Amino acid sequence: MPIYEYVCGKCGVAFEHLARTLSDGAEVCPTCGAAGPVKQFSAFSTTDSSTALPCAEGACPAGACGSGMSPCGGGGCPL
Repeated sequence: MPIYEYVCGKCGVAFEHLARTLSDGAEVCPTCGAAGPVKQFSAFSTTDSSTALPCAEGACPAGACGSGMSPCGGGGCPL
């Protein structure tokens, strides 16, 4: 079941909603009860470090981002 992030347009509180079906969305703010919170775009994360790019820890290893064949895209770390 996906967890979606919402922000209330009235009070500004950010909250999460566990969707039990595809059409299940947050209809009201849990803090102030205002209708129509706005769904936010959010990134997901992974805990599997075996698939992480070398630069995922904050800095690319020596020379890893300098070549066109690097996992970091030839100099620009995508993370």
